[in-house]
Formats: sequence, structure tokens, C-alpha cells
Amino acid sequence: MLLVLLLPGVAVAAVVAAGVFQAKRSSAVRQWPSWPQWKKGMATWRARGRAKKASNQSPRIVGYLALDDLQPGVQGVDVERRRPASLGLPPPQLHPQTRHLSNQPQHLTGVKLVVIVASVTMAVFLMLLDTSIVGTATPYITDEFHALQDIGWYAAAYQVASAPLQLLTGKIYQKFPLKWTFLGFFALFELGSVLCGAAQSSTMLVVGRAVAGMGSSGLFNGAMVILVASVPLHRRPPIMGMFMGISQLGVVCGPLIGGALTEYVSWRWCFYINLPVGGAFALFLMILHVPEQAPKPSFVSALPTLFRDLDLIGFSLMSPAAIMLLLALEYGSGTYPWSSSVVIGLFCGAGATCIVWLVWNWRRGDKALVPVSMARRRVVWSGAITQALMLAPMFMISYFLPIYFQAVKGVSPSKSGAYVLPNIMGQLLTAFLSGFMVQRTGYILPYVMFACATTAVGTGLLALLSPSTPTGEWVGFQLISGLGRGFGLQMCLLAVQTVLKPAEVPLAISLLMFTQFLTSSVFLVVGNAIFDVVLRAQLAAHAPAVDAQAVIDAGTTGFRAGVVGPADLAGVVLAYANSCKPVFALAAAAPAAAFFVAPFLGMVDVRKGKKAAPPKGDEKA
Repeated sequence: MLLVLLLPGVAVAAVVAAGVFQAKRSSAVRQWPSWPQWKKGMATWRARGRAKKASNQSPRIVGYLALDDLQPGVQGVDVERRRPASLGLPPPQLHPQTRHLSNQPQHLTGVKLVVIVASVTMAVFLMLLDTSIVGTATPYITDEFHALQDIGWYAAAYQVASAPLQLLTGKIYQKFPLKWTFLGFFALFELGSVLCGAAQSSTMLVVGRAVAGMGSSGLFNGAMVILVASVPLHRRPPIMGMFMGISQLGVVCGPLIGGALTEYVSWRWCFYINLPVGGAFALFLMILHVPEQAPKPSFVSALPTLFRDLDLIGFSLMSPAAIMLLLALEYGSGTYPWSSSVVIGLFCGAGATCIVWLVWNWRRGDKALVPVSMARRRVVWSGAITQALMLAPMFMISYFLPIYFQAVKGVSPSKSGAYVLPNIMGQLLTAFLSGFMVQRTGYILPYVMFACATTAVGTGLLALLSPSTPTGEWVGFQLISGLGRGFGLQMCLLAVQTVLKPAEVPLAISLLMFTQFLTSSVFLVVGNAIFDVVLRAQLAAHAPAVDAQAVIDAGTTGFRAGVVGPADLAGVVLAYANSCKPVFALAAAAPAAAFFVAPFLGMVDVRKGKKAAPPKGDEKA
């Protein structure tokens, strides 16, 4: 229990300590300019003098576009005269009425950067924790509400409400201020947590999960865009490594924290825990200035064209397709057989609606919900596929590995959460290290390839688990999987940032998150279906005298309490162990497939002043 209470504090301390180190490191570098920087400063000073003398002979410049931070090596361009910045002319001052449209970088350093990184990291940590913690609390919820038929909706309501909004959040962050948009989504997430914690019925809990899902749809995307706006590209890898490594702990810490809270406090605190921690960091974020990643018009001026700019028609076509797909997966995994007319009809409806949306999206071009020119970039589409396949095992491991420990090893839910700590610590370690390493070496592709290969090997080794597997082996298997996955957590997100303008980054990140969410949902449902089919077959083979349905209904720990006799216990345990093997094999196949997609990312370089040759299709990026 003490470990559970200290874990969020340790995570915050790690963010603050690493952020302070990075801030001091960067400020020390800026304190003593190098000789080339000093020469550049003197040349700029002389150019300003020449420009001042010629100001009476040249027309007033009304705008300036600086692309140096967007793509290393690309010069700035005068908007009015198309005059190259290489002529030595300084950036002109904007007119007071258009000053808010300046897209000069406003990067943060020092304490402000540390606080903002810690705030968005903990917000996303709580959001991901909320997705996995509910599984541990479900048995206690059903005991109180006596609504066994609603179990599937506790997770499905969250997913159905979150997935359709994820693409739209990219457009929202592109048009509106980052800080208040992020806080708006987080407030909605907190409201959902309040409704869940205070639920007096199963229906109220389902509604609260849906509200929390709507709020969660914009948190990860918003946090990433805030980091992009706050930190230049060449300093971004270590900070994004800290963000990804700590925030993703929420997925694997859910069973650990949820098991302890439900066992020692109450299942309601699985939702109430979001309020004090999230509220404190939201307050810090509220009082600080958050820079914008690109120029944005005022809220009033954006309203007349809001319907067209957000492509709400495209959203109204895409969201039903996503909802029907998720409902088909949910119904097919338990409520109805896969061959039922309900499931088949939902799949057909999702496919037909998706085709209509794709036609509309293509017709809208770059004004669509997913801009066509952006989606065609090889780095973008290959990054989305690689990210989705590489991280799919993380969600499957967080769900099925506790099942192995509870059913096969016979430990409690809270102890099974502690048994997945090697997976957590391996991922956290390499997520930190990979950020600093890629900042030094620049190239992203080698880390992605290594992450895919190592994750596939480590996850595949989990398929060897049996009732007699010693502690050293299951610890080592988890370490290999976690270490490999940590190397790739942030790499695809960094890759798309090297070829896109800041205004396009929210759209690209929302596309990557949407793809990852749907892929993980599909893998989880397929894995659950495989587990159920294999478990029934294994029970019939190794424990033919027991009632298979009674064992399944009793749960992963309940079958030991009088449902299965001592003579059949070993056979049931073996059946559970063998049922986990094909699930882990499926999880290993995902990063193995990502290994062959990753090379399409190309040798992009994130270092300042470096520009590697982009892959075909991205030469004009």
C-alpha cells in the first residue's frame, strides 16, 4: 500500500529533477555564446543599422514568417516582398493590431518549463491510469450494484465516447489557445471522475465513464502540442522521453493502484484519486503562460468559419463509423455471437460509413479532418502504423499478465500489480535514456527498429510462461519487453514533427493517437476472443470433470474458492496458463510487423541545424 501511495510522488519527482537538469543544461549553453553565434549576432546588429538607414526608401513591412525552427536549414521569408532573410534584413516589427498573429517561437526554460512538463505529464498519467484501473474495480462495483450485465459498458462507454473525438481535437487545438483548450478537456475528464466516484447506480457510472472518455480524447494530443510549442525540436527528445515514460506508466500501474485502493479503501477512490492530484497540477498550468505552436486568430474572428474549419461534416461521418466498429467489437466479445445479425450489421455499417467519410475527406483536401497532403507524407502514415503496432502489446500485457499471475500463480490483484513492476521499470528507464541518446545522435530510425525487434522478442518470450516458470524468468521476460518498448515510445511522434509545420502538428498527433487507440482496441478484443476459445478447449482437455462456464464466471481468483476441487485444480491452472500463450504470441506479432513498416520513416534528424534526406514523398516537407 505504501508503494502505491509513493508511486505518483516518485513520478513527479523524476519529472521535476530531470526537467531541472535539462533546464540548467540548456541555460548554461545559452549563457556563453560560441564564436559563430557571436559573429551572427554582430552581423545582425550591422544589418539592423543598414535597414534603419534604408527605412525611408522601402515600404513598411507588415509580416514576417520564420521557418528556422520548423525545418532546420530553411531560411525565413518576408511575407510581403518575398525577400530572402539571407540578405541580412532583420525581422520587422508587426503592427499592434496583428501582433498576436506572430509565430516567432516563444520557447520556455527554467522553472516554468519544469512546471508545465510536470503538469501535462501527470494529467496524461491520470488519464491512462483511468483506462486500466477500472478493470480491477469492476468486481467490487458489480457486487454493490448487482448489474453484471453492465460490466462491458464500464470500458466500452469510455472508448465509444473518446475515440470519435480524437481526430476532431487536432482541429480544435489548431484553432484555439492551447492552455484553455487543454484545461477544458481536463475539466470534463475530472467531471466524469466525480460522476463515477459518486455513482449511485450502474447507469450513472456508465454515464460518468462516457463523460470522462470525452474529456480524455483531447488530453494526450494537447499535452504533446504544448510540449512542441514550449521546447525547440533539438531539445525536445529528452523532455518527450520523460513525458512518455512517466505518463505511460498509468497503463501498467492501473492494476497495482486499483488493487490496493479497492482492497484497503474503496473502489470509489479509483476515480476520486484523479481529483486532488489533477486539480493541483491544473492550478499550476492555469497561472502560467503557455506559448502557442502557431499563429491563431482571436476566438471571435474564428467563429464565423468554425463549422467549415473544423470540418464538422467530416466529423459527423467519421464518428458513427468509429462508434459502430467499437460497438461491434464490444458486442461480439461477449453479448452476441460473432455471427449474429447485430454484430455483422454494425461491421457493415462501420465499413460503409467509413467509405463515405474517406470520399468526403479526399474531396475536402487539406481542409478536411485529416488533411490529404499531410496523410500522404510517408513519415506520417508509416509513423501512425508503426506507433500503433509497436504499442499494442503494452495494453495487452497490462490486461493479460495480471490474469496469469492471479489465475496461475494464485496471487491477489494488488500483488499481481506489483509483479508487473519489471515491465514498468524497464520501460521507464529506456524512455528516459532514449530521449538523451537521440538528442546526441539525431537519427530516430535506429531506435525504432531496435524497439520493435526487442519488444517482439520480449513479448514472445512471455508465451513460454507456465505454472512452473521460476521468478527469474518471468522477471527477465518482462524486462526485455519493457526495455525495448521504452526505446520506441516517443520516436514516431518525434519523426512527424521533423517534416511538419507547427500548425500541422496537432492534426498529425491526433491521427497517430486515433490509429493507436483503434489498433489497441482491436488487438484487445481479438486477444480476449482467442483467450476465451482456448480456455474452454483447455478446460475440456485438462479438467473435464469441472463446469467450464462456472469456472469462467467465477473469475481469475474466484474459481479457487469452492468452484474447483483439489483434484481438478492443477488442470484448471494449466488451462489458464496455456490460454495465455496464444494471446502473448499475438501481442508479439504486432511489433514484429512494425519492424517492417518502420524503415519507411526514413533517416530524419532532430538535431539543430541538421537536415537528413527525407524519404520519397517528403522532399518538399
